[in-house]
Amino acid sequence: MQNKQAVILYDGYCELCSRSLQFVIRRDRENKFTYLSLQSEQGAALISEMAKDKQYADSIVYHEGENFYQRSTAVLKILRRLKRGWQFFYVFMLVPRFLRDLVYDFIAKNRYAWFGRRNECYIPEHHPRHLKKQSSA
Repeated sequence: MQNKQAVILYDGYCELCSRSLQFVIRRDRENKFTYLSLQSEQGAALISEMAKDKQYADSIVYHEGENFYQRSTAVLKILRRLKRGWQFFYVFMLVPRFLRDLVYDFIAKNRYAWFGRRNECYIPEHHPRHLKKQSSA
């Protein structure tokens, strides 16, 4: 599992998502992840691949190997791959997904009101694992 390409797709206009991505980048010292905004051409292409059999995601998607994870499962899978104790949060996978996603959906629904919306898509260009092709939305 550790050697598979892992892509974090995020909402580049969401302040909470951007801050969360910055949190992951600071802790991704082994460059386990590649970062891609949902608003980019590449992000839209991956989402359309995922949407063949799943609901469209508008906040976070974790793509690893052939698998796509959304919502609370995406967050927990990402935390599991971080060092320094963040793997502990993976224990929440024991909570039924519908309950985890209720909490996730409540936060996601209110994220712009609570945390704000950026005027420009956040692109962590300084990070070597960010896929560069971004489109303006």
